[in-house]
Amino acid sequence: MRLRSLNATLVAGVSALLLVACEREAATDLLPTPPRPVRTITVEKRDQRTRLTFSGRIEAEDEVSLAFRISGRLQSSDIRLGDRVETGQLLAQLEAQDQLSALRQARAALAAAQGQLTQARNHFDRQQTLLAQGWTTRANFEAATQAQQTAQSNVEMAEAQLNFAHDQVSFTELRADAPGKITATGPAAGEVVQAGQMIARIARQDGRDAVFDVPAQMIRSAPADVRITVSLADDPTITAQGRIRQIAAQADPVTRTFEVKVGLTDPPVTMRLGATVNGRVETGSGPVIDIPATALTRINRQPAVWIVDPATNVVSARNVDVLRFDQADVIISQGLDAGEIIVTAGVQALHPGQKVRLLGAAP
Repeated sequence: MRLRSLNATLVAGVSALLLVACEREAATDLLPTPPRPVRTITVEKRDQRTRLTFSGRIEAEDEVSLAFRISGRLQSSDIRLGDRVETGQLLAQLEAQDQLSALRQARAALAAAQGQLTQARNHFDRQQTLLAQGWTTRANFEAATQAQQTAQSNVEMAEAQLNFAHDQVSFTELRADAPGKITATGPAAGEVVQAGQMIARIARQDGRDAVFDVPAQMIRSAPADVRITVSLADDPTITAQGRIRQIAAQADPVTRTFEVKVGLTDPPVTMRLGATVNGRVETGSGPVIDIPATALTRINRQPAVWIVDPATNVVSARNVDVLRFDQADVIISQGLDAGEIIVTAGVQALHPGQKVRLLGAAP
């Protein structure tokens, strides 16, 4: 009996303890949940300015490659990078023994043709006189006429061959066709070169271009008449202004970029040919709404933000359309209006209808 009485006493004690715990838990559940502190911003519309930056190089505005018109062995080449050349200056020369021999043969052939023409004219004159006096036949006169015409044609052909031989000799010399500066050189003396092979590249004017390889989307987003700031890559304080002068009609088959030439206005002397430069251009696309990237969450598999009701400080979720992601901001195209309050920190711990406390406001 005593054991049974002891068990009953223990059961009653445990039941009392459980009842007290339940009452305390129920009392705790009845306490109001404190508002969750969050950071917010007020949505604003402002003009968007996008800065595009790309790397390139300085090239001459008018640059041409010089080459021989004939093949041969390069006898001499007085070309050095950076040299200033004048119009008609001799740059390189081919061995011209064969061309000089052909020139001597052409001169001899012309002399022979001229001698035959003189003889044919004298014979024609005699036949013409004898025919008028009746001492020769019409057939002899016509033969003399034909011989004179043939001799005249031979002289004209010999003169053409002589002019051709002169041209061939002149083609063994490579001369500058305009003043400029040498920007590239080809084979050295002693090498055999082919017709059309680049021997020297000359920047023929003082104009300078900044040349960039630009993706197609950058070309589409840039304004039609935009000023571009060009600066040296190793010294950004040295700058020049320019405008787009030429855009390649076809993309590079390897990089799929377009070559863009920017004509520079009064470039500094330190922007030498071949220098690496950076080009910067700012574009505007009208008023847009940009929000911090931390304000963006995902609801119903779509981008969304938390909107705060300023009267009740209660949050609600709203899906938005994202136009573009930048490094720290998100550009919104639809879903937000200026003046609305959105949560920028603590978005992952919120649920619809939850009351929040704006950090910095009274609790």
